[in-house]
Amino acid sequence: MATAAVVAEEEEEMLLDEQHRINLLRLASNTTSQVAIVGAHVCPIESLDYELIENEFFKQDWRSRGRAYIFRYVTLKWSLCFLIGALAGAVGFFNNLAVENIAGVKFVVTSNMMLSRKYGWAFAVFAGSNFVLTMFASVITAYMAPAAAGSGIPEVKAYLNGVDAPGIFSLRTLVVKVVGCIAAVSSSLHVGKAGPMVHTGACIASILGQGGSRKYHLTCKWLRYFKNDRDRRDLVTCGAGAGVAAAFRAPVGGVLFALESVSSWWRSALLWRAFFTAAVVAVVLRALIDICKSGKCGLFGKGGLIMFDVTSDTVAYHLVDLPPVILLGIIGGILGSFYNFLLEKVLRIYNLINEKGTGYKLLLAATISIFTSCCLFGLPWLASCRSCPADLSEDCPSIGRSGNFKKFQCPPDQYNDLASLFFNTNDDTIRNLYSAGTDAVFQKSSILLFFVTSYFLGIMSYGLVAPSGLFVPVILTGATYGRLVGILMGKHSTLDHGLFAVLGSASLLGGSMRMTVSVCVILLELTNNLLLLPLVMLVLLISKTVADTFNANIYDLIVKLKGLPYLEAHAEPYMRQLTVSDVVTGPLQTFHGVEKVGNIVHVLKTTGHHGFPVIDEPPFSDSPVLFGLILRAHLLVLLKKKEFLHTCALSSFDASKPFSADDFAKRGSGKHDSIDDIELTVEEMEMYIDLHPFTNTSPYTVVETMSLAKALILFREVGLRHLLVVPKSSSRAPVVGILTRHDFMPEHILGLHPFLLKSRWKRLRFGKSTIIKFFSSLC
Repeated sequence: MATAAVVAEEEEEMLLDEQHRINLLRLASNTTSQVAIVGAHVCPIESLDYELIENEFFKQDWRSRGRAYIFRYVTLKWSLCFLIGALAGAVGFFNNLAVENIAGVKFVVTSNMMLSRKYGWAFAVFAGSNFVLTMFASVITAYMAPAAAGSGIPEVKAYLNGVDAPGIFSLRTLVVKVVGCIAAVSSSLHVGKAGPMVHTGACIASILGQGGSRKYHLTCKWLRYFKNDRDRRDLVTCGAGAGVAAAFRAPVGGVLFALESVSSWWRSALLWRAFFTAAVVAVVLRALIDICKSGKCGLFGKGGLIMFDVTSDTVAYHLVDLPPVILLGIIGGILGSFYNFLLEKVLRIYNLINEKGTGYKLLLAATISIFTSCCLFGLPWLASCRSCPADLSEDCPSIGRSGNFKKFQCPPDQYNDLASLFFNTNDDTIRNLYSAGTDAVFQKSSILLFFVTSYFLGIMSYGLVAPSGLFVPVILTGATYGRLVGILMGKHSTLDHGLFAVLGSASLLGGSMRMTVSVCVILLELTNNLLLLPLVMLVLLISKTVADTFNANIYDLIVKLKGLPYLEAHAEPYMRQLTVSDVVTGPLQTFHGVEKVGNIVHVLKTTGHHGFPVIDEPPFSDSPVLFGLILRAHLLVLLKKKEFLHTCALSSFDASKPFSADDFAKRGSGKHDSIDDIELTVEEMEMYIDLHPFTNTSPYTVVETMSLAKALILFREVGLRHLLVVPKSSSRAPVVGILTRHDFMPEHILGLHPFLLKSRWKRLRFGKSTIIKFFSSLC
């Protein structure tokens, strides 16, 4: 009996300790993952409100809307999709044209000085123009819109996941993104314009969907239909797809890119709108390119600015060609994962430099620009001159224009194959590598040297404070490695070296970015050759599978480096060991159904919460009951309107008449309402507000015993910002706490339960030491 009493006492103490631990968790505040590095600034992170608000006020508003309103809404949504596609196509064409002409002038002037054997002056002009363009892109980015740095795809991906980082879609960011991208790509940095085009398309969509602007007096009523995060998310998704369609003239690939790579939430209606937007992009590009065929677009504007229509029309491959294709996929997966590994390390180093101030950012950009110019101008001197092949359809050497046969320092009737790769825009170099029937044009040593240089310049150039993309550098590097494999295979394969280059691009894209369907379609649209489909599919599947054993895709790594609280599609194993009550933090702030104005003001000033449970208690209900959830933004509207009650009683039926739906619409970019901007008298602070008509009466709730993994799937799939946790027992308070995005972050969960660290999902990946040993053994 004594032993049983001791055991019972110990069990009671354990229960008390567990209850005490839970209480401590609820009193703790979640301070992890609250800020992120976007561009170069540490900024606060908020979540987006994708959930439909169901309260009495909005129900009345919807009932008052007739068929004319719905017709205008649908018409405007399709009209905005058309505008997004048209503007994205025009910007994409303008970017290509500007890069081709600015870089073209630079290469023509430098080549003319090389013809005159003024090599010193040629290098000075080449390096000087590159330096000026790089510094221009870096200065406007650092001082005007730091959020425009990089590709912008991680920010778009995080936004569509529900993360609202300030300034990423502003008008200033859009302008700097376009101008800075043109300057950075024209400066011969090893960066691309496809990633920035995704960000540009998203910016265009977000700005068009902001519902007008009071600053610019665009306040027409018909512009206000999309003043909510749900509709803006759809428009931004269409804009991201339009950006890829404009960058590569690949409309179907753009839609699949938005579906596969950046969007966390999709539906069939959105697919149809995204396809329509991408189709508009294709039509606009086709029309503008036809104008250029008449020779009105400057130096290199001859029409084929975007599509690499260069591969053989008849692609024949046999069983003997499969081993080299499989080898391409395996090596591409290894090289792609190593690319991601090195890029992550370089970006961490660049972040340490960038933290020291703007001067260090610009110094880093200047250093990389000078180093790049030295490589591009100096390395072609290592290649020997070659005699021009006979029976060519193009001039050899090509002087004053793009082509496969750059003269550089060679005598007449000879060309420098390495200069043909280095001394061109990225687009023209890719076209040269993809060209069919050019197996004897490039030497093995030149291809090898260009591959190594391109591989590491792409890694070094990305983290600069300038708009830059990874798509084109990876395509270019993969094409070089593919051609190298084709040269090494020799007569053991019947495939053309240009086709090897296309497959090499696919393998490195699959190994680095881990996209399969969208990359496959983009490459087929780029090369205009459907016969490559089986080989491209095989290469992508192999390279992605191999690379997944080492690390994550490059955009996920950058999202983590930026500190963006991105919710993954999978749940970690340790989440199944926890319930939602294990991570709920406090203190929990609630309001009564009829609340005193002073209490609301006090809570809004002393907390940063954006959602508050509304509890009804006697005499408004028989027992404490959860009535719903009210948002901070809606409370601010109620306080600004000052429609208060003198007594603690329910308001009349028409209490919502002084309000309109526009009052509760969410603004776009710019300053948002703050509690500090609202001035209330002492008398008003003693009055009351009836929150019932404005409270969401059907918020998503989960019982406190639900597993954290199950709650995460619900939170992400529905696109929630707040998830209420209710008790298992009816004898307790009607709500236990609120789960937000930050409560699902590994940093927060493992901070509360460090013993679960060993349970993290390894995904059959090798550790860093294994990766280092593996690659060192290859050297």
